[in-house]
Amino acid sequence: MKLNYKKLGEGQPLIILHGLFGSLDNWISLAKHWSATYEVWLVDQRNHGQSPHSSEFSYSHMQQDLKGFIDEHNIQNPILLGHSMGGKTVMEFSMHHPNLIKKMIVVDIAPVKYQVHHYAIIDALESIDFDFVKSRKEADQILSEKIEEFGVRQFLLKNMYWKEKEQLAWRFNLEAIKNEIIPISEWDISEGEFTGKTLFIKGENSEYILPSYASRIGKKFPNYDLVEIENAGHWVHAEVPKEFISELEPFMKD
Repeated sequence: MKLNYKKLGEGQPLIILHGLFGSLDNWISLAKHWSATYEVWLVDQRNHGQSPHSSEFSYSHMQQDLKGFIDEHNIQNPILLGHSMGGKTVMEFSMHHPNLIKKMIVVDIAPVKYQVHHYAIIDALESIDFDFVKSRKEADQILSEKIEEFGVRQFLLKNMYWKEKEQLAWRFNLEAIKNEIIPISEWDISEGEFTGKTLFIKGENSEYILPSYASRIGKKFPNYDLVEIENAGHWVHAEVPKEFISELEPFMKD
């Protein structure tokens, strides 16, 4: 599958993968900052952003997409950075192709099975009928009935676009996400290990990386460090970008 992407800057390659319901646009500001030093590749994963839609939606497929992307663009020895779903993709990729990676950054996710907790968001998104909803404001009003958090609604609404004149749509493939949300959430990393340098970033207020996960992380990524960033939740890079950058850059340059 040919993935949509944006490339900025020159230097050491850095590939960034977004999370579930996200897109490469979520990382534009940070990519512009890093493009002064790095060759930054922002990628839309399948069923997200402007990449193709498919009923096949798993981490096996997404790590294969990443391998195809690296081969297609002849990217040598990249740093991989993935948030949430993107973090799972790069972790899975590292089990299959450890020698293709210089180092890896995994943002607020771990190589463990998670309980499904996206049903409320999927239900809220399905409640929007684009045959009748014709503005972002109308969509937000409907979402607000089921999603209280303003920031979460704004994050989701960034995916709304004019598919054609007078017809709004979601850029992500909601049907595929809904159909595969259980295996996507309960993903279990493949056999193997990645012995290269790996940095896990945790938001202080997030519960995606718990102390009990340390042994599992260490087994799969024996050469890892974990950094917790204060006053941040799951979307660490968006909530405290300056602190996020200051924690990543020494690792990236080392």
